[in-house]
Order: sequence, then structure tokens, then C-alpha cells
Amino acid sequence: MLDQAGPIRSGEDLDLSKLEEWLKPHLPADGPLTVEQFPSGHSNLTYLIKVGDQDFVLRRPPFGNQVKSAHDMGREYRVLSNLCEVYAPAPRPYVFCEDKDIIGDEFYVMERRQGLVLRRDNTPTELSSDPEAMKRLGFSFIDNLATLHTLDYEAAGLSDLGKPSGYTERQVMGWNKRYEKSRTDDWPEVESLGKWLIDNLPADSSAALVHNDYKYDNVMLSSDDLETIVAVFDWEMATIGDPLMDLGTTLSYWVEADDDPGIKQLVFGPTTLPGSPTRQELVDRYTEATGRSVPDLLYYYCFGMFKLAVILQQIYARFARGMTTDERFAKMNLSVAALGHAGAKAIEAGRY
Repeated sequence: MLDQAGPIRSGEDLDLSKLEEWLKPHLPADGPLTVEQFPSGHSNLTYLIKVGDQDFVLRRPPFGNQVKSAHDMGREYRVLSNLCEVYAPAPRPYVFCEDKDIIGDEFYVMERRQGLVLRRDNTPTELSSDPEAMKRLGFSFIDNLATLHTLDYEAAGLSDLGKPSGYTERQVMGWNKRYEKSRTDDWPEVESLGKWLIDNLPADSSAALVHNDYKYDNVMLSSDDLETIVAVFDWEMATIGDPLMDLGTTLSYWVEADDDPGIKQLVFGPTTLPGSPTRQELVDRYTEATGRSVPDLLYYYCFGMFKLAVILQQIYARFARGMTTDERFAKMNLSVAALGHAGAKAIEAGRY
């Protein structure tokens, strides 16, 4: 089934009259405007905008957002504006609006791409029943990340997007600070994981354009060839930094069949199905595709686990503090605890 939009969730409506008045002069389309919402995703909000017979996609930060750097629509618009010219999976953006009076926050509008976004419960039988197809898909997925990491970001006009020197340290310290700011419960293993990352800080390995949230439900597959990626979404955290930190984030999302039950509740795609590559197989494939020397990735995997825990904690904090009533977030603090526990076990075992 192709990725479909539906009714807008309660409390996440847009002012259609203001939106239509502002958008009409900026889009290559004419006709009445209607809006639906894509139902998945836990962070930025994504809407299907129909103008006449043409489709577009609108992205805006979540309601109650207090972390602008994690939901920077202007940054995402700028990245896509440059990247779509040199990287085929990057959708083309059309317009950015910084006037928060239109729909309550900044937003941008981009082209709509058609295809399938894999989530935990929608894997087509031609994949789920074919272990070899699952392996090829997993390798296609990691090859696409390798392509991004070997892209000439200077030629793409993105060299000033970030400061690669000191990137790893800034990331580790920044996510520790975000955890403290959004903290609602006492999870000693999460706090210990953050401290371990500070105490074992490695030097930066190299510099590349990094996505910072690369996982199955941020990519779209061709409906004609389910092993081909036709789009990559959610670029708001993209920057120039250490590609091993990006790889570690991806590995933290890649749940395996024998992982702890608490982690298996966080599956972001069909990574546990028969034939799906292991985390180690992904690393081996990435090394082959990039030619980059990859050291022991335990540190980067644990960083990914901590970062994911903080992201979920920030989302849960919005629910706990009454900034959203989305019931999907009600027990997300338990997932934060599970990630802290899994990170502690990985450190104790010395493997990812």
C-alpha cells in the first residue's frame, strides 16, 4: 500500500483560509485547497496539500515545540534546495514560510513523491516472505547512506552547513543537555549512558554530509521495485559532521530479532524479519561501499541509543507537560528506560 494521508489529528489543525491565501501565489498549481495529514511520525508534522489536481507536502514543527534546533524548517528547506540537484532521493522544495501567523509556526512545502514507507506493520508479502529480498533491501538501504556520506557536499553548496571540527563532542554534550532539560523521570541507566559517552569521547573520524535520523520510516521505496529507494525525508537535523555518528544512529534504529523485548517494541521497520541483515552485516557493507576505515562502532552505537532515548524523552515531555494530547506518547518514557538499559548492556558486553 502506498503511503496515504488521512484525517487531521485533534489539536493539529491548520488555518486553511490563511494557508490558502499565502500559498496560492507561491505554488505552480491552481484550484481549491484541501489538507490531510500523514498519520505516522512522532516529531515534525507532515500534511498532504492538494491544490486542484496537484499534490504537495507541507512540513511544520510539532505543536508545543520548545527545541527549535531539532525542528528547524528553514534549515531543512535550505538543505533540500541544494541537495535535490545532486542527490536523487532528496525531494524538491518549493517554498518556505517564516511567518508564524499563517499556521502557528514556520513551514515549507515540497513535492510529493509516491511510494511505500516501511513501518512495523505494513511490509508487503513479497518482502516478508522472501529472506533474500529482505537482505537485498537492507543492503540497498545502507548503500544509500554510504552514497550520502561520499557526496561532494562542497560542490552541493553545503560546506557551511556545519562545523566538522569538534562535532562529536558537541553532539554528546548537546544531547546530554537536552536530556536534562526534558527530564521527567529518574532513569539511572540513561544518565549513566550519557556520562559514559562523555568519559569515552573519541576524536572525530572525518567529515561528511550526515542525515542524523536515517531509518526505514524516513525512506520511501519504489512501488515498482521494493528494493529501490526513491526518497529520503526528514532533513531538519542534517549537517556536516562525523559520518560514524550518523551510522551509529542508524544502527540504534536497527533492531534485531534477538534484542531485548523492550527494544523490540521500538521497531522502526521490518529489521527483525528473516533475511534482514544484522547490524554487523550493515557495518561490513558500509565499509565496502565507502572504502572508509571503520573502527569498533560500540561507542557510536551507544551514542545512537542515547540520542534516540533523548528524542523520545523530548516527545514524552511534551505529553507529560500538557503540550500535546496524542495518546501515542503516553508511555514513551518506558521506551526511554528500555534504551538506557540496552545501552548499558551493550557497554557491559562490549559489542553492538
